[in-house]
Amino acid sequence: MYIGWVGLVAFIFFRIISPLLTLYFWVVIISALLTWVQPDPYNPIVRTIYSLTEPVFDWFRERLPVVFGGIDFSPLLVLLVIEFVQAWLLPNIYVMLTNFA
Repeated sequence: MYIGWVGLVAFIFFRIISPLLTLYFWVVIISALLTWVQPDPYNPIVRTIYSLTEPVFDWFRERLPVVFGGIDFSPLLVLLVIEFVQAWLLPNIYVMLTNFA
């Protein structure tokens, strides 16, 4: 089966983006769990995790009311978006591009 260069680009794109989204999914979970234990904010690992997640959380906090009763639901919303992209958007884009080729 010949899928053409568009299909090849779609396959490579899918094979790169999907694992990155899975990795970010786990980084978001770790970030949410870290809020429960209050780790040392000067730890380089904690700073890296927060620097990767807080800009995305802030983007959702600015646009949607995600804090209810003192509980921040922005990590949950980010996880839902990641799952939507992985389960529906990426496969449909891949199928669309491979059928286009």
